[in-house]
Amino acid sequence: MAAQVAITFVDEAPGAQRREALRITLWSERVTARELIERRVRHEVEIYNRTTPEIFQGLVQPTDAEQILNGWRMNTPRLLDAERQIARALDAFRHNRILLLVDDRQVETLDEEVLLTRDAEVCFYKLLPLVGG
Repeated sequence: MAAQVAITFVDEAPGAQRREALRITLWSERVTARELIERRVRHEVEIYNRTTPEIFQGLVQPTDAEQILNGWRMNTPRLLDAERQIARALDAFRHNRILLLVDDRQVETLDEEVLLTRDAEVCFYKLLPLVGG
């Protein structure tokens, strides 16, 4: 039987303050980097599309959005496409524009499986701004 695991996603970038992005619960302690990225991006897009706040705080900058202090402001209000955002985030990982660390251990490939500990921390270290859907 799979154990429930609470994880915290945090964002870091050179010269920027570390920021807790969100917390979610998974039903399996074994996941791949691809699954972590997909779950995070899908979750933040669902929250944004449901609540449509003025500022989007997510892993990938939506296309046609301007960067502001705590996220991105859409130039034209609209719903986001989760699949497009996920594709951009996966591409950024493949091209080393973001690093993924799980409990301070770097995950190097999308299909690498990690064992999450209880209350695991998943850090996305952004090396460059990420623009997406």
